[in-house]
Amino acid sequence: MSGKAGGNGGASDSGTVPEDGRSGSLEVLQKLRVVIRAAQRHSLWIEKQCGVNGAQLWIMQELAEAPGLRVGQVTALLAIRQATTSNLLEGLVRKGFVVKTRDPADQRVVKLFLSAEGQALLEAAPKPARGLLPEALAKLEPAHLTRLNAGLGGLLSSIEVIDESFGLQPLPFTL
Repeated sequence: MSGKAGGNGGASDSGTVPEDGRSGSLEVLQKLRVVIRAAQRHSLWIEKQCGVNGAQLWIMQELAEAPGLRVGQVTALLAIRQATTSNLLEGLVRKGFVVKTRDPADQRVVKLFLSAEGQALLEAAPKPARGLLPEALAKLEPAHLTRLNAGLGGLLSSIEVIDESFGLQPLPFTL
């Protein structure tokens, strides 16, 4: 990605970065940009192809794999706020892709199912239905995931003003 400068410590005529520690951080920045933009492009592709956003398609995938989930269970699977899950689900219910039913044994419990239309949409949707980032992270070897988590923790600790609740919000381009 980024080139390395010669031993003089300054930028060379080829536009490379000085060897003062910035080279590594700029290389990481470029990789983060690639990851974020790839995820963004995938999400936009989903929305154009399906008419639902990336987070909604992820919900549909979870319901296809485990019909009858409750809202709280979907919330946990996506690691988002329950209010966000409810809003995403309402859009899917309005479009006829998800059906809510009451549990006959306990009328307080609402279970979620894909409709036939929802199943058809999911089958025709671009893959991965959970989104590029969740699927890529799930494919990482445990040791790599642990190192990435530690590195991101270090990055977050170096940011002066941070709102931990951001971790419970879908990325803006998936909504």
